[in-house]
Formats: sequence, C-alpha cells, structure tokens
Amino acid sequence: MKTIIVGIIRLVIRLVARVEIQGYENIPPKGGFVLAVNHLGFLDAPLAYYALNNWNLFIPVAEKWADYAILRWMGKHLNAIFVDRFNPDLKSMREMMKRMEEGQTLVIAPEGTRARDEKMAQGKPGVAYLAARSGWTILPVAISGTEDRLVLANLKRFKRATIRLTAGKTFTLPPLPKENRDEKLQEYTDEIMCRIAAMLPEHSRGFYAEHPRLKELLSANQ
Repeated sequence: MKTIIVGIIRLVIRLVARVEIQGYENIPPKGGFVLAVNHLGFLDAPLAYYALNNWNLFIPVAEKWADYAILRWMGKHLNAIFVDRFNPDLKSMREMMKRMEEGQTLVIAPEGTRARDEKMAQGKPGVAYLAARSGWTILPVAISGTEDRLVLANLKRFKRATIRLTAGKTFTLPPLPKENRDEKLQEYTDEIMCRIAAMLPEHSRGFYAEHPRLKELLSANQ
C-alpha cells in the first residue's frame, strides 16, 4: 500500500509542479539521519517522498490531522508520528528515538508549522535537543516555491509551480553541556535554522534574516 500511495504522491507533484533538486551528493548513503527543512506550504511533507526513494522515512505530523480519517489512514501507511505540538510529548520523542536507532530517517521542520507569512519562523528546540543528545547527523534542506498562495495561483492558471529543493552539507551537534543548557540549546537550534536559511532566497529568511550566524555562513560561501 505504501508503494501505491507514494506513487500517487509523485504523480500529483509532477502534475502541479516542476521540481528542481540540488545537493543529492550530500545525502548520507544510509538512513538514521535527520532531514531538517523549512516549512512553507502543504506540499512540503509530500516532497520528501517525491525526492527520496531509498530511505525509510518518517515524519512527525500535528495530531490535529489525525482527526481526518483519510489523513490518519495515509499517516499509518507512510510511517507518520502524530505529535502534540503544544505540550511535552515524551511518548512521541521516545518513538522517534526508537525509529532512528532502527536506521529510519526523520524528516522534520523545526518551525513546527508552515509559515503563514511565507518566511522562516523561529525554530523550536526539540530536534536540536534530540540530535545533540543522540549524536544524530543532520542534513539541512531548503525548500522554496511551495508557498500555498503561489501553488494555488498557478493551478488556477493551469501552470506548474517551480519548486526548488537544496540539500546542504551534513553536520552534527556536540553534546549539551551541564551548565547553560538552555542557552546552548538555543544556539544549536539557531545553527540548524541558519544553515537552512543560508540556502534560501533572501526574502524567505524571515526570523533569521539578520542573525549573526547566518551572516557568517553566507560570508563563508562567497
């Protein structure tokens, strides 16, 4: 069933968008890594199944979507984890860690929800905490062109949207220190988000547009 659903997802995406992908060479050769992305629109999650074929993916999804039978059914077959975005969800965190230990690949948007203003929002610390705690490799991926407004406008004109996926170089986060943990966790979260922002168009960088770490990364890439 998963193969059929993924096939349908890929067909739909090909019909509504032209997808340009860069950075395949940066993807680890096997699973068990974190794919961290920005979140602009409803096509972002399906794009993971469009772009990646040889990795056993799982995606945390807001629990509100489990109220819809069709999405709950799809989530089951696509290996999704329904999570509480507003309260500590230890059960979901344990399930993520278990799946990572099994070699599955976590696809997650640290922002937690799609950007209503079409710009990056501040990242939440959950994925940085788990990655630092467990030593997970992080692959930053920037998505542009999936803004709901643009996709729907193109559909009305029977045009395909142009979507770009750019994968950066992988990195890991050091273990969290015993002192100043909250400050360090914020630094780690900003590191993930700034690495994504560095691959986005300037107008999409939002909360991180003037971040010192982003400026360092941009300068290093010149």
